[in-house]
Amino acid sequence: MKKIAPSITVICFLLVGCSLFSTENTSTEPEEQMVEVTKLGNDSSEATLNNIEPEIIVENLTIPWTIEKLDDVIYLTERTGGIEKIVDGQATRQHVELEKRLSTASEAGLLGFALAPDFEQSNSAFAYYTYNDDSGQFNRIVTLHLNGDTWTEEKVLLDRIPSGSVHHGGRLEIGPDDKLYATTGDALQSSIAQDANSLGGKILRMNLDGSIPSDNPIPNSYVYSLGHRNPQGLAWAEDGTMFGSEHGNDANDEINIIEAGNNYGWPLIKGNDKRDGFVSPLFTSGSNKTWAPSGISYYQGKLFVAALRGQAVLEFDLITKESRPIVLGLGRIRDVLVDKPYLYFISNNTDGRGTPEVNDDKLYRIKLPNN
Repeated sequence: MKKIAPSITVICFLLVGCSLFSTENTSTEPEEQMVEVTKLGNDSSEATLNNIEPEIIVENLTIPWTIEKLDDVIYLTERTGGIEKIVDGQATRQHVELEKRLSTASEAGLLGFALAPDFEQSNSAFAYYTYNDDSGQFNRIVTLHLNGDTWTEEKVLLDRIPSGSVHHGGRLEIGPDDKLYATTGDALQSSIAQDANSLGGKILRMNLDGSIPSDNPIPNSYVYSLGHRNPQGLAWAEDGTMFGSEHGNDANDEINIIEAGNNYGWPLIKGNDKRDGFVSPLFTSGSNKTWAPSGISYYQGKLFVAALRGQAVLEFDLITKESRPIVLGLGRIRDVLVDKPYLYFISNNTDGRGTPEVNDDKLYRIKLPNN
């Protein structure tokens, strides 16, 4: 049965138009500091093209981070170390057995997740998580194997990705070239984003067995692009164009076109700054606003972006270069996924920085127009 969010103001424009485990600590981390939160039309008196409420698929999630979907089955990672399997609106929390102790640092935990292309035969998936051991705190990329309702770490593909108090990156996606891409943060050490020998502050690319592709831009290196602060979203258009989202420092959030070998400038440039040898963003929030963009998804010439501080799902029109919110009023949004005709998204109000409503966090969906 379809459930509708009670007593929530949500604005959905469907026509073309112009972290912490401990919730008592609500300190603001650097990428979420700002001069002014981007409101982007959060005014109930503003005219709307189509006023609807999103459908709630599941409730009572615990710091959800990634949406993955295969046919009618949805998988959600939770930073605390679980995976929710959702079938026909019914959720089953699946256990995850990891080799390392999951970190409870701010923004850390079980983050990115991608089903293997042959999942229906192999029961395998890829995961990105933050851990602690006697040598320190790091991120790693692993394969998981599903047996019943338990996922078990099977193979380490890449380890000791830099990790700090914040800025872990964490997005995993399989590109149209059948390579595995991962976003990594600068771990609050901004200089490593410019260090081609460091795995931090990068977008990484690997074969599905963890080896380095022969056509990567730097020989014998996983580095696909560099100069990133805390990238958390990846998506591709039909023509193979790759897009990435990135948290700026005190605003200046970015949506970039990602190309092999490019340097996106952090910490030497930010926002609309221009400098030889560095790439400026396709879209930026500007110097006095912030979106804190996380997961992104592409559909029919538009990018849909989860905004944590912007507390919205944002739409970026790649033709007109205009942007606007299509969902407001549900708090922090962590990830989005287009599986036409629907746009799925998850709230992230239980991460210690939001204000949870009753039964937060939730997985929602809205129907997209047939353009």
